[in-house]
Amino acid sequence: MSESTTSDVAQRTAAPGPLPEAAPAPTPAPHTGTDAEAGTDTVQDTGAPDTGPRRRVLRTVGRWTAAVAVFGLLGAGTAFGITQQERTDVPGLSTRDDGRWDYPELTLPTLSPGAPRPFGSGNESEIHHGDVRDLLLPPPAGATATAGVPGIEGAWVPSGTFAKRYPKEERADIRLALTEHAVRHIAARGWETADGTRTSIYLLQFNSGAYPPGFLAQAVETGFTAHLTVRGSREDEADESWPEDASVPNVERKAFDEEKPRGATHVRTAYLTAGDVLAVIVQEREGTAAVVPFQQTVILQSQLLG
Repeated sequence: MSESTTSDVAQRTAAPGPLPEAAPAPTPAPHTGTDAEAGTDTVQDTGAPDTGPRRRVLRTVGRWTAAVAVFGLLGAGTAFGITQQERTDVPGLSTRDDGRWDYPELTLPTLSPGAPRPFGSGNESEIHHGDVRDLLLPPPAGATATAGVPGIEGAWVPSGTFAKRYPKEERADIRLALTEHAVRHIAARGWETADGTRTSIYLLQFNSGAYPPGFLAQAVETGFTAHLTVRGSREDEADESWPEDASVPNVERKAFDEEKPRGATHVRTAYLTAGDVLAVIVQEREGTAAVVPFQQTVILQSQLLG
């Protein structure tokens, strides 16, 4: 994990505007079938087709660590004028390291010619076209692969692997709910940073935007509290620490923090519904899992989905 220096802090803050789009890719073969294999508990590629070469960055929008001001800078109404301000002039930030991780530069993935963005005109089902693995947030600088989280490269995983994030007695119900709500496939990535924080990100893609809210309500939550916690967390409560203007258009966020008294490991969890995709983000660390990198990670993943 890299730490901000005095010169880093003095850099100008880039506006968190729309991500640039990559050049169109050839039209892929249509996807059929269900790629999340409920009967398998090992990480594997389920055979879902790629949408041509998975192209990386063609043009960038500046460091996302500068673009994301976790405390009070991410609302659409706050983007205007930020590019002309010194970081020390922006309310809520100071010249000291605020704990954010150094994420790489990002762009939206390549789409086939004519394929709309999930919330664009003509996409009534709010489908993320293309390979959902390309929407996984990449790891920050210094992150490494570790046991107990998905692979750092990002891959398809079966529903049984995702269900293992939850207590053993709940896994059959999780897998049943995934089947009932027509999950197509699940992409996942995970890493560990130098301070021992372990991050897991799962992107569950359904047949349309109508399904993720139903799955979330049935399998995980009641109202604004989590009645089903991820493995390792004793009891969860709604996380009230978020700034009011940290929302991302077209993405609904529900974040939870482990109630005190906690065990040896502190767990933070967020669920993001964005069209046909439900993102599940888990950060855990022995002692205390810091709030700033958790919020930063959730916001960046939200922007990739929105």
